[in-house]
Amino acid sequence: QVQLVESGGGLVQAGGSLRLSCAASGRTFSSYALAWFRQAPGKEREFVAAVGRNGGNTHHADFVKGRFTISRDSGKNTVLLQVNSLKPADTAVYYCAAASRSYLSDYVPLAVHEYAYWGQGTQVTVSS
Repeated sequence: QVQLVESGGGLVQAGGSLRLSCAASGRTFSSYALAWFRQAPGKEREFVAAVGRNGGNTHHADFVKGRFTISRDSGKNTVLLQVNSLKPADTAVYYCAAASRSYLSDYVPLAVHEYAYWGQGTQVTVSS
């Protein structure tokens, strides 16, 4: 059974930092792109960041560039999201996801429908 389990969320003041982690089990995702999405109450799930199978290609949403950094440790089947300079607008449930297919290149999918495996989410709350 494939499982993605996020951790590291919490309550933090504006300007603070968190390190979100996602551990995969049940299969290896070393050849799959991994990503983070988030969903705030009443809003659609949105793309935050993704990393290709080799770890060398990453893409971050414009609203997190310079503040969030995605990375992966394929040996440990994990994906990390370092979140700095948090704002109240970053308050959301953060989900990690694994792509629905393996790409030969370091391609990074950006759309929700391109990901088939999802974690249960971890809450990030930023107070002003």
